[in-house]
Amino acid sequence: QVHLVESGGGLVQAGGSLRLSCAASGGTFSRYTMGWFRQAPGKEREFVAGISWSGGWTYYADSGKGRFTISRDNAKNTVALQMNSLKPEDTAVYYCAARAGDYPFPTKPLTGPYDYWGQGTQVTVSS
Repeated sequence: QVHLVESGGGLVQAGGSLRLSCAASGGTFSRYTMGWFRQAPGKEREFVAGISWSGGWTYYADSGKGRFTISRDNAKNTVALQMNSLKPEDTAVYYCAARAGDYPFPTKPLTGPYDYWGQGTQVTVSS
């Protein structure tokens, strides 16, 4: 069982930056595909970014391309999402997700599905 804990959310003005972090425990982190999702009020949860177990492959939703960067540190069992040039429409609860079964070769796209989820961290971007 994988336990995921997000941190780094908060209130930021439009144009600002935030760095979200997700700490994982349990399982073999270095073999998990990791992803970030978000859910805004009244909307369904949506994919934001994904990264392969090695970090060699990343994929972003169009909403974050050029502004968000996903990275991982397998030695520290963490995955991060650097968010720059934030917009009010980025306001949401951001969730970290993990998936097993893609080592050594991926079997599913980085967009999902995922097996394990964190509790989420709130990001609010003011205009």
